[in-house]
Amino acid sequence: MSIQQYCAVSGTLFALVALAHLLRLILALPVEVDGIIVPQQVSWVGTVVPGVLAYHAFRLARRAGSG
Repeated sequence: MSIQQYCAVSGTLFALVALAHLLRLILALPVEVDGIIVPQQVSWVGTVVPGVLAYHAFRLARRAGSG
């Protein structure tokens, strides 16, 4: 697997995680882990951090493909 493919796969996975958290925010879906309700603020972090990582992974994949 080349670095370009690795970055593209990583970016796709990070984007899917960010999308899942964004959907949770939009649809106001409740999440409970071991009897504890997870607050919506967790999904804000879960949207922004993987979103930034996806952006950088796709940017690196594009850069690796042109070099």
